[in-house]
Amino acid sequence: MKPASAPAHSEAERLIADLAEQLGHPVPTEWAEALRHVPRHHFLPDRIWLRDGNGGYTPCDRATDPAGWREVAYSDAPLVTQLAIEDDGFQQPTSSASAPSTVIRMLEQAQITDGQQVLEIGTGSGYHAALLSHRLGSVHVTSIEVDDTIAQQARVNLKTTGHAPTVITGEGAHGHPAGAPYDRIIATCSVRAVPPAWIQQTAPGARIVTPWSTAWTTYGTITLTPDADGTASGQFAPYGSYMVMRGQRPDVELERDLLRDGQTPETSTSTLSPWNVAGHDLDAHFAIGIRVPDIWHSWDTDTSEAHTRLWVADDHATSWAAIHYDGRQTDTFHVAQHGPRRLWDEVEVAYQQWTEVGRPGIERHGLTVSPNGQHLWIDQSGAT
Repeated sequence: MKPASAPAHSEAERLIADLAEQLGHPVPTEWAEALRHVPRHHFLPDRIWLRDGNGGYTPCDRATDPAGWREVAYSDAPLVTQLAIEDDGFQQPTSSASAPSTVIRMLEQAQITDGQQVLEIGTGSGYHAALLSHRLGSVHVTSIEVDDTIAQQARVNLKTTGHAPTVITGEGAHGHPAGAPYDRIIATCSVRAVPPAWIQQTAPGARIVTPWSTAWTTYGTITLTPDADGTASGQFAPYGSYMVMRGQRPDVELERDLLRDGQTPETSTSTLSPWNVAGHDLDAHFAIGIRVPDIWHSWDTDTSEAHTRLWVADDHATSWAAIHYDGRQTDTFHVAQHGPRRLWDEVEVAYQQWTEVGRPGIERHGLTVSPNGQHLWIDQSGAT
């Protein structure tokens, strides 16, 4: 089959210029060449979904708006390629094409050189695998995708554009031992815990680059260097917001699993504003998420009991807390907590600890992964 054509010169150069502005430096030569030769539009379905600014998504169809669809295809934006719509109308993205600037940042972090063997976790549309194949040659690239339908389409996309990396349908957390050891492992989904198989399947001097997630927030990317003793350490970087690896997604809903008739929550007041930990400060989000395990939050403005309410709940469907803003003053907030964990108390302690060490940004945090678990540190000092 004849490979699909490269993007138009103007499209590729506009995208490269946009990425340079976003990155703050020119796109490295090898990746600029890959962007010029790998047609992103061939890795997108005829219907994609764009954020509508109100927490939902609006479709963009190639058939009805070909110019708009093509323009979006070469924009520096994440594009939802698979969307599940639940009975109540809630839109849940299940697959997406990452923003090109995030892709390039991860490839830069990986520090890829000629001849290396790369394992990609999360094939998606195949675009990322195509860029890797252009840089290294398809024989050096293995990609694994959990969704068979998506994997099959990725194989078609890759073949159409003249690339033939090994695409495996399987669970990304298991890696692909048949192709190990790998010099680089790059994930295009976020993880809450680094799978041990990834560390076990690396070669000496390898690097693992993966977006990061906690129950509280999905934000950040960590680059790990494995050691001979089976541990791996590295620091976080402030970019990357990816869907969580399917095997690490909890299936918990507030009203379905936590709120029950007859519950009598404990009540108190708090001087910690919920916006301090769940507002626009991504460093605060990260700090809470990594210090208080397995708890998530959700804002609620559709309530007669309070002007605005922040819900906090745990992944095990055992505990919850509600923090109420009365719409008048921000000195104190009414708190209701139920279950064996006092979740808002835990959030308050975590926020205080983070404040006491100077409110370090995500880039000052690091992680060491060992067979005994994960250990967070700041500035390699051992502080948490």
